[in-house]
Amino acid sequence: MTRFVLAHDLGTTGNKASLYDADGQLVASSLVSYETEYAQPLWAEQDPEAWWDAVCGATRSLLAETGVDGSEVACVAFSGQMMGCVALDAGARPLRNALIWADQRAGEQQRWLAERIAPETAYRITGHRLSSSYSLAKMLWLRDHEPDVFRAAHAFVNAKDAIVARLTGVFVTDHSDASGTNLMELETRRYSEAILDAAELDPAKLPALATSTDVVGEIMTSVADEVGLPAGVPVVIGGGDGCCAALGAGVWREGAAYNYVGSSSWIALASERPVFDPDQRTFTWAHVVPGMFSPCGTMQAAGASYAWTRDVLGGHEAELSAQHGGSVYERLNALAASAPPGARGLVYLPYLLGERSPRWNPNARGAFVGLTIRHGRAELVRAVLEGVTMNLRVILEALTRQGVAVASVRVIGGGAAGRFWNQLMADMYGVPIERLTHLEEATSMGAAVTGGVGVGLYDDFSIIERMNPVAAVVAPDAVARRAYEPLFAVFEEAYAALVPVFDRLAEVG
Repeated sequence: MTRFVLAHDLGTTGNKASLYDADGQLVASSLVSYETEYAQPLWAEQDPEAWWDAVCGATRSLLAETGVDGSEVACVAFSGQMMGCVALDAGARPLRNALIWADQRAGEQQRWLAERIAPETAYRITGHRLSSSYSLAKMLWLRDHEPDVFRAAHAFVNAKDAIVARLTGVFVTDHSDASGTNLMELETRRYSEAILDAAELDPAKLPALATSTDVVGEIMTSVADEVGLPAGVPVVIGGGDGCCAALGAGVWREGAAYNYVGSSSWIALASERPVFDPDQRTFTWAHVVPGMFSPCGTMQAAGASYAWTRDVLGGHEAELSAQHGGSVYERLNALAASAPPGARGLVYLPYLLGERSPRWNPNARGAFVGLTIRHGRAELVRAVLEGVTMNLRVILEALTRQGVAVASVRVIGGGAAGRFWNQLMADMYGVPIERLTHLEEATSMGAAVTGGVGVGLYDDFSIIERMNPVAAVVAPDAVARRAYEPLFAVFEEAYAALVPVFDRLAEVG
């Protein structure tokens, strides 16, 4: 009897294989890591063979750990890192390392494309800015710099699609991953002829498009022994990791929203229509839920700002945690809570790694503004958390100003665990914050649901409500919210005033 879904989440640092039962309960997970190569500035590559080894290794390890026989697996489903470029030959073997989402080398190709199609037009077609981050510019870089690889490529795909092709012999992607290529018409969910013409790109080199719940093939006999599953097990294409995370957070119906808080952070919604921001501050994915969209904005250094604070300002708390146990972050939260809202007039700009949405400014720098002799560690730590949260509020407001109502925001990710930060979010956003039961499993859960729905093991997407229920709700504090309003205005003004300073600093290094 087939009664398990095997979900693979091909992330940036490794592949996590997770087994879910017919009731949607997580049985166990197995993680196999791999490396990223940074051979030159702006380059970021991974070996697709390492992905394959990780999928095979994690599958075997998971089945051995749980005692589940491969014949009991109803399907394999995928989530994967988005916005990459994997050149595959006709046998689904990689022709070179993959250019992953973090690779920014294709700036020249982005500028070339912007001369051939108006960036505003491309944004309205795809829901995204033209950017070297996306797959199209990376393909064009290969065409310009490695023409032999480009000509030999049978298809250019994303991470999960490369593994699906290896398992099934089928070259296919889903709409959510395709929406991160700068190639797909968001509303029609077809490849854009206008962009293909502008890029002079042959659509025959692109994978077929599918819905995330589609069974796109079966595990082939030729790879069954290697992967550790019987030939004939159905393979569901699944979706891009951000969109799977939305489903795993229970954000799959109109008006629902979630905030992922990790090293980076983003806010995304579920909507029946795209959200096109007049200033292109936000972007929109195709959701893994058919017919739905996932408007989104992503900042670079959320948890990264707090990790920097821990390392630079949290030595005492780290020492206490080493001696007595407990989380260094909870100790830092307690320190921050001892300062009043607004950190006595101290503002932190969280741009340690430049910024994506809402600023789209690689020259942006971090800064403390308003520092005086009366400020101590408590105010500095609180200002960091408040600054990150105010930046996320800019993203949320850019989304809601386009007519999408948000009644509450769900939180996931490691940074979502602290009650103190949850309260800051509620006070800044002005809506209740819902902390979910599983903070770091949402992506694999979303992939599992696409698989279970795809093969009929799960009735519909609503199963996620019992897979990942709300564990706690934090309501806004009206007094704190009023205190933050003038500070938020200062936050916006401080960034605008410092933009020319950031540009000058970028020139001097």
